[in-house]
Amino acid sequence: MNGRQPGNRHPSLQILHAGVLYFALVFGAGFVLGTIRTLWIVPSLGTRKAELMEAPIMFVAIVLAARWVGGRPGLQLSRFESLAAGVFALALLLLTEFTVMLWIRGLTVADYLAGRDPVAGMVYVAMLAVFAFMPILLAGQIGERSHKSR
Repeated sequence: MNGRQPGNRHPSLQILHAGVLYFALVFGAGFVLGTIRTLWIVPSLGTRKAELMEAPIMFVAIVLAARWVGGRPGLQLSRFESLAAGVFALALLLLTEFTVMLWIRGLTVADYLAGRDPVAGMVYVAMLAVFAFMPILLAGQIGERSHKSR
């Protein structure tokens, strides 16, 4: 044991830790749902309907992941740090999507954007914003819950 309490880590490390954890949880959910969507739902209903059906489920996954990460005992983040963690997680998500996922599919960024359905694409962009800002949106609620439980 090094004598340091988990909550006494440098704020930058807490932001990175929270951002990576948040990214991993939401990316994992999106990967599973994207596989289900692509293999089973798109062939029957089409891309637009499949992506629009996935969005509310991803919203729930985002909320649950943000609540879980924000409520972890070793991660007491300020509102600014919560925002930074969400933006960092978004950067990780976009980096992953525009490198690994596009490389696997053999697309350029321009091809990827041109191939998006306009309606589902706008919902996707909105969900990216929700993903980035959810940690700060829930930061006050998580803090209130932890103070009430003491």
